[in-house]
Amino acid sequence: MSDPYPGTTFHTDSPDTWHRVHPVSPLVRGWVAVAAVLFIFGRNALDSLFTGRPGAGGPSAGAPPAVIAVVVGAAVVVFGAGFFLSWRFTRYQVTDDHVHINSGVIFRQQRRARIDRVQSIDVVQPLVARAFGLAELKFDVADGGRSAFRLSFLKLDEAKRLRAAILARAAGVAVDPGEPGQVAEAPEQHVLALGPGRIIGATVFSSLSIVTLAVLGAAIALAAWSGEPGVFIGSIPIFLGFGASYWKAITGDYNFRVALSPDGVRLHYGMLETRAQTIPPGRVQAVGISQGPVWRPFGWYRVHVNVAGYGDDRSDHGNRTVLLPAGTIDEVMAVLSLVFPDPGVDNPFEVFAAGLRGPGNRHGFVHSPPSARWIDPFAWRYNAYRATSTALLCRHGVIFRRLEVVPHERTQSLSLRQGPLMAALGLVDFELHSTVGPIKPLVHHVALDAGRRLFDEQAARAATARRIHSAEHWLAPPPPPAGPPPPVESESVETPAPSSAPPHAQENLHGH
Repeated sequence: MSDPYPGTTFHTDSPDTWHRVHPVSPLVRGWVAVAAVLFIFGRNALDSLFTGRPGAGGPSAGAPPAVIAVVVGAAVVVFGAGFFLSWRFTRYQVTDDHVHINSGVIFRQQRRARIDRVQSIDVVQPLVARAFGLAELKFDVADGGRSAFRLSFLKLDEAKRLRAAILARAAGVAVDPGEPGQVAEAPEQHVLALGPGRIIGATVFSSLSIVTLAVLGAAIALAAWSGEPGVFIGSIPIFLGFGASYWKAITGDYNFRVALSPDGVRLHYGMLETRAQTIPPGRVQAVGISQGPVWRPFGWYRVHVNVAGYGDDRSDHGNRTVLLPAGTIDEVMAVLSLVFPDPGVDNPFEVFAAGLRGPGNRHGFVHSPPSARWIDPFAWRYNAYRATSTALLCRHGVIFRRLEVVPHERTQSLSLRQGPLMAALGLVDFELHSTVGPIKPLVHHVALDAGRRLFDEQAARAATARRIHSAEHWLAPPPPPAGPPPPVESESVETPAPSSAPPHAQENLHGH
């Protein structure tokens, strides 16, 4: 059997084979702590050495230089020993079925994840790790984002090969009997890239700028009213915080690229810390497309995803759940076609464009009845839904427009909510529950009868889709055909030939 992925190979491990992370890992992880110790204990000592005055404060104030040197050296040794022991007692192995990570010195921890439950894999390179050619491998399992597995740090090539091994096993790639355990990294096909101008422009023309201008205006007005310039000077730390937010947003999305591989969708982004994120097929639980009023003149949209294992984690500035930070309508359709290849309609571009732009009942969308004007006078014609043969589309919002797409087989549960005012108007809110994440599919103010009908129909569609949903091993060979039926001893029976009609072709969202 030929290797499905050309490239450098990686051998999965036997149960008795274990590996350690790179020996430089303690330095990459611990340099911040060592630098902090050197700064705290050495700042005043250096000041005293060069100025001839004793330190004005801090832990080293008035202490002899020899004592400071001993304290700093002891702290460095303690930190170094701790990180060395942490490296020494960290081992990992990747078998055909599981990933094992053993760690801990005093409190030992043994963790094991089933490969077929891996939801996504990231190859992360912080700035210091890039200097040593190292990378961190991070992968999530379907448990709401609380148990992300991390291997810090490996050689970059080793991290990529390990990612290929895990994804190949998760995909169900058959193993060559002559070379058991050997897999290779899947090739990538470039889809789109966002230039620095788009990333910077999307950050500058964002809600962050509106808040920054509002705070700046308030500070200027307060300083003018009070006649004290110190009021404005006192707000400088706030603007430094805004500047840090701008920097984090720009560097986080910098050099954003989308590629497609047999392993799934590959996202590359980051300036100082680079990340190569892989989302395997079928792991996306919901897709959300949003557009604020500032972006409307530019025609930009932001695309988020819910992936089991990501949760609602904001530690990475929300980048891990972003499928497209700022894209045009054509770019949105292109990335949607990667994670949602079968939209279930014959005219996907028109249907999804109507869902993004609204208003009204065009292209099969059903919006709120006129009675909703009393509680939602501006957005009642924008709040709508549309069910295709493969997904439910939920549209809401007029100032901040949102379209949420949930494949039928990813429906977790359904609910109808109604308060006293909505009951008097004959309205109900329809909510579709997905996994934990930034997307919470909701249709506001549906007519009561339409809401009940949508509830029953969506429950039936979800149950049917789950029964016919393809296997989790997306590259596994099809099961062998059943053996021939036993011969019929009586007269022969003529059976119809199998249909040669091609399977239903999937409509690509980008083709229009």
